[in-house]
Amino acid sequence: MTAAVALPQRVRPAEGLRQSVSLSWRTLVQIKHNPMELIDFSIQPIMFLLLFTYVFGGAIAGSTGDYLTFALPGIIVQNALFGTLNTGVGLNNDLTKGVFDRLRALPIARWAPLAGRIAADAVKQAWAMALLLGLGAIMGFRVGTGVAGVLGAFGLLLTLAIAFSWISVLVGMLVSEPDRVMIFGFAVMFPLTFVSNAFVPTDTMPGWLQGWVDVNPVTILADAVRGLLVGGPVTGPVTGALLWAAGVMAVFAPLAVRAFRKRV
Repeated sequence: MTAAVALPQRVRPAEGLRQSVSLSWRTLVQIKHNPMELIDFSIQPIMFLLLFTYVFGGAIAGSTGDYLTFALPGIIVQNALFGTLNTGVGLNNDLTKGVFDRLRALPIARWAPLAGRIAADAVKQAWAMALLLGLGAIMGFRVGTGVAGVLGAFGLLLTLAIAFSWISVLVGMLVSEPDRVMIFGFAVMFPLTFVSNAFVPTDTMPGWLQGWVDVNPVTILADAVRGLLVGGPVTGPVTGALLWAAGVMAVFAPLAVRAFRKRV
């Protein structure tokens, strides 16, 4: 009779990282069997870019080309923030379908499923950013900086997306159904993104509204991405965006991890 092997009670960080990568790959492989998962990261941003450029561009900027140069960075920012909702939805789905019940029985780090989900969604975010930038190039958008600017914009966007995903994780742990994550997210993300300079210049808005627009993290991130992709001020907006990312993570990451531990 073979003696039972005792499983280690604690998992080494390096092993936990490997497990996180494996679970992240599991999430990405699911796309092959369910391509609909990429709709939020592909079809929706394409529709936003086409509609805003060709329907509103002439009225707002005088020409679709000028508007594309102004709005594409903002649309990429908006899509990145809306994309963070998928992290909370995915985690809530895994909870309600019993995926975490099966993972709990395995000798893996408790934080590995959470880290794996966030990493997988970061890959999807990078795909959506590249898709929008590629489509923008086809429509006439031209990068005015260089490779370093593009890479910097990608890095900054992914940093902010990961930071804001902790809000989505917290909501996903607190609500009982995945749809409620989307309801909460849209209630917050729509006013946050549309009351910013992502789509229109700040000086076209009423004076009483401009004060909020100037400190809105979406505005600051949009200005940073414009500076990195098109040209213009970079240091101030990038610093402001990174401060927002640090603040959001400092507040919501501990709350999300605590809720995750209680739920799982």
